[in-house]
Amino acid sequence: MCLDKTTAVLGGAYGIIVLVLVFAFVFEQQKTDSTQQTSILGSLVQSSPGSQLSLADLFAKSQDGVVQIIVRKTGDNSSDRAIGSGIVYDLGGHIITSNHVVADYQKIRVVFHDGESYSANVSGTDVYADLAVIKVNADSQTLHPLPLGDSSKLRIGDAVTAIGSPFGLSGSMTSGIVSQLGRILNPPNLQSFSIPNVIQTDAAINPGNSGGPLLNDRGEVIGINTAIQTDTGEFSGVGFAIPSNTMKRIVPALIQSGHYKHPWLGISGITLDPDLADSLGLGTHSGFLIENIVSDSPASKAGLHASNQTKTIDGIKYKYGGDIIVGVDNNPVSKLEDLLNYLQDNKSAGDKMIVHIVRDGKNMDVTLTLQERPYSQ
Repeated sequence: MCLDKTTAVLGGAYGIIVLVLVFAFVFEQQKTDSTQQTSILGSLVQSSPGSQLSLADLFAKSQDGVVQIIVRKTGDNSSDRAIGSGIVYDLGGHIITSNHVVADYQKIRVVFHDGESYSANVSGTDVYADLAVIKVNADSQTLHPLPLGDSSKLRIGDAVTAIGSPFGLSGSMTSGIVSQLGRILNPPNLQSFSIPNVIQTDAAINPGNSGGPLLNDRGEVIGINTAIQTDTGEFSGVGFAIPSNTMKRIVPALIQSGHYKHPWLGISGITLDPDLADSLGLGTHSGFLIENIVSDSPASKAGLHASNQTKTIDGIKYKYGGDIIVGVDNNPVSKLEDLLNYLQDNKSAGDKMIVHIVRDGKNMDVTLTLQERPYSQ
C-alpha cells in the first residue's frame, strides 16, 4: 500500500519519529514512577465462547491481559522513555508486543493492571511482521493470557476494540469497526519488503497503543495494533493491526528460537491494471508483472523471467517483458497483495509452490522451492 506523502507513526514513542509509515509508538517523559502511571484495573470476567459482550464487559474481561511496556533505548541517558503496550500470551510469562516498541532496547519494564511491574527480557523479534515476544518472571496469579481469535473470519464492518497506553495513559479503550482487510504496509526500515494482510480499523490508535490488542466483540485478540496513517503524528481515522493468524504462525517460533523464517521468492515488480496492460501491449489485464529477479533466489533458480524492455508512459518509465504472475497453487493473483497475503498465511521457507504465469501471451506453470527471506535484501 502506498501512503504517498502521509506520515506513519509507530505506536510506542511519540514526538520523535517521522516516517513514511507512522507506527503507533511514542516517547513519554517519566514524571512519576511506573506505579503512579498505571491505573489499577478490575478483575477478569469470564464469558461463554462465542457470546458477544458489551463494551464494558469486554474491557472487564480483557484488562488483566493488557500491559504497559516502558523501554529505555540504547544510548538514551535522558528521562524520556518509550511507551508501548502488550498482551499476555501464556502462563510462562511471554508477552506479545510490536517489534518497534522494543527495538534498540537497553532496559524493558512491564507494568500490569494492578501496578505491579517486572523487568523483561526479549525472547524473539521479527522486524518483517513488526512482532516481538518478551518474557517476565511473574507468578500465574499475575498472568492472564488473552485468547487469540481467527482473523480470517473478520468482515469489513465488524466491531473491534483497542486497549492500550496511548500517550502513556494505561488501560485506555477505544472502539470502532474493521474498515478494510488485506492491506500492505511499507515501513521504511524494511527496504523493499512489506508487511502483508494487515487489518485497517477506525478505532482510535495513538502513540503508545503499539503492541496492544485489537479485540473482537467476544474478547478475542484478532490483531496487534501497530501503525496509523496521518499527516500530524496523531490519529486521523486510519489505523492498522497485524492479524492474529499471522501472530499464531510467528510467535511460537520467536519463543522457541527467537527467529521466524519468512518465505521468499526473490522478485520485485508492479501490479497491472487494464490501462497499463494495454499501453504495454500485454496479453493479460491483471496480475503481478515481474520487473526484477534477485540472483540465486527461488525465482531465479526456477527460471522465471524478469523484464528486459522499457517504455515511457505519461512521463513514467516502466519495465516490461517479464513473466506475469496470475496465480499460485491454483489461487488467483490479480495484484501484489494477493501474492504476499498467500505467502504469509499459507507458506513456509522450504515449501514448494506452483506459480501460474503468462509468458509471451502463453499460460505456463512453474514450480519453485521457497527460501528464507534474507535480512539484507
